[in-house]
Amino acid sequence: MTQGSDRPVMGVLLMIGFAVTAPVMDSFAKFAADEIPVGQIVAARFSLQVLILFPVAGLIGKLGRPNAAEAGLHLIRAALILMATSAFFTALGSMPLADAIAIFFVEPFILTVLGALFLGETVGWRRILACLVGFAGALLIIRPSFSAFGPVALLPLFTAFCFANYVVLTRRVARQSHPVALQAWTALAAVLIVVPVLAVFSGSGAGPLDIVMPTGLFWLWLAGVGLAATVSHLFISAAVSLAPAATIAPLQYLEIVAATALGYVIFNDLPDTQSVVGIAIIIGAGLYVFLRERHLNRPPPPPP
Repeated sequence: MTQGSDRPVMGVLLMIGFAVTAPVMDSFAKFAADEIPVGQIVAARFSLQVLILFPVAGLIGKLGRPNAAEAGLHLIRAALILMATSAFFTALGSMPLADAIAIFFVEPFILTVLGALFLGETVGWRRILACLVGFAGALLIIRPSFSAFGPVALLPLFTAFCFANYVVLTRRVARQSHPVALQAWTALAAVLIVVPVLAVFSGSGAGPLDIVMPTGLFWLWLAGVGLAATVSHLFISAAVSLAPAATIAPLQYLEIVAATALGYVIFNDLPDTQSVVGIAIIIGAGLYVFLRERHLNRPPPPPP
């Protein structure tokens, strides 16, 4: 993307759209988890993404067809996003929405470490310190959550680890694929993985994988998960294409604000004082990393 093609205002608006719609998906998943197994919720999410994104990618002429190597990467990415989504939806069945999302936001710090290890990215001592501070903030949230909900409080941390690896692989393949096509092929790979697993465990009594027939509003909750996931990913894909990452990345922390508001309005959940402190530390450390990167990437001032 060239500098002349940037549309930062539109990119900012789309990123705000993502920050609002992503917790909506999680809210639908939390509703659905009262009756629907996690594996079935995940399958519904990616199935609906396939039904929406493939026609969209075809209409804009960007679908393409992956070669064998790209198909393999799509499968690996699909496995990672399936594990991340399944772990997070499982956590939402027991945890407040804002706490789960706040713990997940250690993902940028994990990504920083993985980028240094596998992508050769330069990481200075300030970023390392910010990562440690951000992780300490997550521990402040995990401690009361662990006391209240047990080991399930670690699931958002596992989600963050899987998602960070997913992003590393995405950086490798994104240069060859349009963002919408990339999401479409990954969603299809996820469906090809999860549907056979659900078929094998159907009627087995294995709670997370034994599918049930939805009733009443649970059809709406499942549809809401898939639709909100698709819309939120289209928002962030378009935002990245219209504005520099350093401009829009800090706005992702609005997701915690939206999650807190939705958690209170819909589920009457509010983080306790220690969790609020942890959320503030995570946001502060994350914003420092982004602002630091923006400063380092800023072009030098013109000569007098």
